[in-house]
Amino acid sequence: MTSEATAQFLAFVTSIFYASALVSARVGMRDSTPTTVTLVSILMQNLILWTAVFVIGGVHAVPLVGILLFTLVGLFQLGVRLFAYTGVEKIGASRSSALQSVSPLFSAAIAVMILGEETSLLILLGTLLIVSGIVLVSWRPEEQVRDFRRWHLLLPLAAAFLTGMNHPIRRYVLTMANEPLFFSALMGTVSLFGFLVYLLLSPRSQRLVWNRRAIGPFLCTGLCETFSILFIITAISLGRVVIVAPIAASYPVWSMIEARLFLRDLESINWKVVVGILSVVLGNFAIHLGR
Repeated sequence: MTSEATAQFLAFVTSIFYASALVSARVGMRDSTPTTVTLVSILMQNLILWTAVFVIGGVHAVPLVGILLFTLVGLFQLGVRLFAYTGVEKIGASRSSALQSVSPLFSAAIAVMILGEETSLLILLGTLLIVSGIVLVSWRPEEQVRDFRRWHLLLPLAAAFLTGMNHPIRRYVLTMANEPLFFSALMGTVSLFGFLVYLLLSPRSQRLVWNRRAIGPFLCTGLCETFSILFIITAISLGRVVIVAPIAASYPVWSMIEARLFLRDLESINWKVVVGILSVVLGNFAIHLGR
């Protein structure tokens, strides 16, 4: 298997793991809060990845600029979470997810213009098919949102933009030092400190609720999200951002399918969902042919 093919496979696995993380988080949040699952996930990321770093021989030599850039990536990742959660609160989960799905377009544009990555018509077509499919699956125009303001739409778009910036920065650093495990662990540490600062600055709006029934699902979320972070960074170290980013971003589709299989009281599958899934599948296929 070539490095590009391996990168595509890891990106696909990333989307499955992240979808599983979202579904298990949804189960746990019946008895807890988003803040709690975020903290559990970040703690597990640090525990698992730093343990792995030292088991395989400790921290290898990496340039200071790489550490600084991945510190920035960790802060961006925290920003993604905060913008995303606030977007869900302001405009609803479906609208927020749909708008966040444009992140591969930002990633591809930055990768082509800044990193000089090559692309093709099939890759561009596949990216558009994936983004369109996610929007079809996620968007619910009938969803009622109180106190809606047009500027609220900028929140998920900001999350998408930060996500789009993260992938090219990761790719650039990994060309200097191919240490995806160490950089994944470093991201976890930065996210943890940033999250603790955020808790201190907004103690009233961010509640930690420890409920025994939520612990199992939240641990599952942390495990799946940790692997998704490791796999996406490894995929970016092996392949081009223009190929990896749209495949990894297809997680809302797999999340919807998993939720439909394992959770009750969910919406029925309609023609938009079917067309959206087919669009994502065709988009992945087009990217594979165009690499």
